[in-house]
Amino acid sequence: MKGLLKISGRAAALVLSATISMTSVASEPAPDFTLKSNQGENLRLEDYRGQVVMLNFWASWCGPCRTEMPLMDDIYQEYKDLGFTVLAVNVDEDSTDAKRFLDAVPVSYPILYDNTSTVTAAYGVDAMPTTVMIDRDGNARFVHRGYKPGYEDEYEQQVRQLVRE
Repeated sequence: MKGLLKISGRAAALVLSATISMTSVASEPAPDFTLKSNQGENLRLEDYRGQVVMLNFWASWCGPCRTEMPLMDDIYQEYKDLGFTVLAVNVDEDSTDAKRFLDAVPVSYPILYDNTSTVTAAYGVDAMPTTVMIDRDGNARFVHRGYKPGYEDEYEQQVRQLVRE
């Protein structure tokens, strides 16, 4: 049953990722969470209050994630000294899949593991990848569902806007 849920969940995410969209939200508080990182430490979103956070949900089987993540790393490198960070939440049930992915697509920002999909559900993630831009006050300001070339330009524009606020 667990395998069936994994396959049907992947299929649903793939179908939904075909619906690519960007939404500006009405400054809703981003749900707080604590997840284990790829460095072995627990990271809590609340600890990043005062910074702009790009919260990205991704999976090892997600083709668009493979394209998007290095581009997000470029943005991270450019703006990290201005109070910006990326927290990339992997949704795979088995973190070894994520580790293999990261061997092929290395990034310098923190990777978090949501093996139980608790945080994924709290954010209503229904497509891979999903990216939520969170302002310095902890409010979700923009949500991107899916990825298509050019989204990185929108990400950078939103990061510039939010770090200036």
